[in-house]
Amino acid sequence: MRVLLVDDEKEFVTTLAERLSLRGFTVDFAIRAADALDLAGKNAYNLAILDMKMPGTSGLELKALLEKVQQGMRFIFLTGHGSEADYVAGCSASACYLVKPVNIDILITKMHEALQP
Repeated sequence: MRVLLVDDEKEFVTTLAERLSLRGFTVDFAIRAADALDLAGKNAYNLAILDMKMPGTSGLELKALLEKVQQGMRFIFLTGHGSEADYVAGCSASACYLVKPVNIDILITKMHEALQP
């Protein structure tokens, strides 16, 4: 499974990428939406894990842009600042919506579930 992680918190995203790589996932990460779109233009991803709130771009906006680059990509949203409105929007637009800090085992379970037909 190839995964694209996008979060503006560099330490968080690098740590999560390393932990998922150690569990056997192929992981690329970006801390800016533009970098994520560049990676998506060069690589095929099964799943993107997106921060809901990033400077200049929301996770929902980035999801819409990524879907134009790669149809069929699945999405999981993460947030550390979730509101009720974000939760409702995130749940309706993705396979899963999780709140940080995220339990790695729960995240991996949700990643596998997101790819189920």
